[in-house]
Amino acid sequence: IVTKLTTKESELLTLLSAHSNEILERNHALKQIWEEDTYFNARSMDVYITKLRKLLRPEPNIEIINIHGKGYKLIVPNEEESNEDEE
Repeated sequence: IVTKLTTKESELLTLLSAHSNEILERNHALKQIWEEDTYFNARSMDVYITKLRKLLRPEPNIEIINIHGKGYKLIVPNEEESNEDEE
């Protein structure tokens, strides 16, 4: 299935991917993508995170989780886990 992402979705997924299996601090993402850490931008980012989660749902090994008070983490299997699954 091919899904076209909006610019913001693409930027957010790219940033999450660059920090995969690490915490992406919420305020860092807001400043990188929206240029300001405001209430409305934060709510907008929450909506985009929800959309990305829905798009990733068919892939059971990949998920975006909340890290309370800090930000988000894109959980992806490491290469060793991927190789074990293929065997």
